[in-house]
Amino acid sequence: MASEAVQAAVGARNQVLFEPGLLDRSSRFYVAGHRGLVGSAIWRRLQAEGFSDLVGRSSAELDLKDREAVFAFFAETKPRYVVLAAAKVGGILANNSYPVDFLSENLRIQVNVLDAALEQGVERLLFLGSSCIYPRLATQPIREDSLLTGYLEPTNDAYAIAKIAGILQVQAVRRQYGLPWISAMPTNLYGPGDNFSIVGSHVLPALIRRYDEAAKSGATSVTNWGTGTPRREFLHVDDMAAACLHLLEHYDGPSQVNVGTGTDVTIKEIAETVARVVGYTGETEWDTTKPNGTPQKLLDVSKLADAGWAAGIALEDGLRSTVEWYHEHLDAIRE
Repeated sequence: MASEAVQAAVGARNQVLFEPGLLDRSSRFYVAGHRGLVGSAIWRRLQAEGFSDLVGRSSAELDLKDREAVFAFFAETKPRYVVLAAAKVGGILANNSYPVDFLSENLRIQVNVLDAALEQGVERLLFLGSSCIYPRLATQPIREDSLLTGYLEPTNDAYAIAKIAGILQVQAVRRQYGLPWISAMPTNLYGPGDNFSIVGSHVLPALIRRYDEAAKSGATSVTNWGTGTPRREFLHVDDMAAACLHLLEHYDGPSQVNVGTGTDVTIKEIAETVARVVGYTGETEWDTTKPNGTPQKLLDVSKLADAGWAAGIALEDGLRSTVEWYHEHLDAIRE
């Protein structure tokens, strides 16, 4: 895959020779998916940290599913660092309804970007996955070595398989070419720039929109999917961005690294918190005919703690800032 020059440059096969340290703030840094929830937060973080040569392309400017275009982009820009945050994402309804789209599009995005980065000998790359890669009934909290030890949650197994493929490709690059690429697996993310659309949103932005609209309309009740008993962990996207840069500068290893808070709440508890934040005072009902998804998904963040990082944004504080952003951008919210 890689050119002879790249193979010569990366050193001995099956050996990663790299010592983590501060990244060069003047080197070119490509953020794939820089307008998405995670990518935009990473972009803001890098700017705040003094990175002066950031590169990003919108999907209209560069279709990452177009292999020829991706290779041409990498050949032209030659980034030294890359974060692969671009992905087709969605909530339980979207994943369950369009599994082919989630599998096919994400596989193509990942393979194209990772292959092109390899051809150019990108020095440091971070691939972003998702906590849905782990088995549906994995022991809680979920350790990194739980990967591929059981059946996936069927409502988003196609998306999960694509992300697992990305992790394995990063590990394969490390083994075959010796490049110090790493992967990070975030828990449920939320924050400014989230997707609040009715069909495509994840649970927390969906709850924010539902309760906010109910509060404004004076509705006496809100109906949520499932029983409210599943437990979920939530991480503010600005914390995620900080964790990504920290890992790039302080961690190197073949294993993916879980990124989360290490604590979780029930969907019912998070719904109550959202209702309080937006000022909704009506009743909440639960449609138990709809799927719950995975019973619990709490990440073991010991590896992240060992690398010297911990989340700093409290859930209710993060929710308030997210609701403020949502109110400020209502005109641009996707239906």
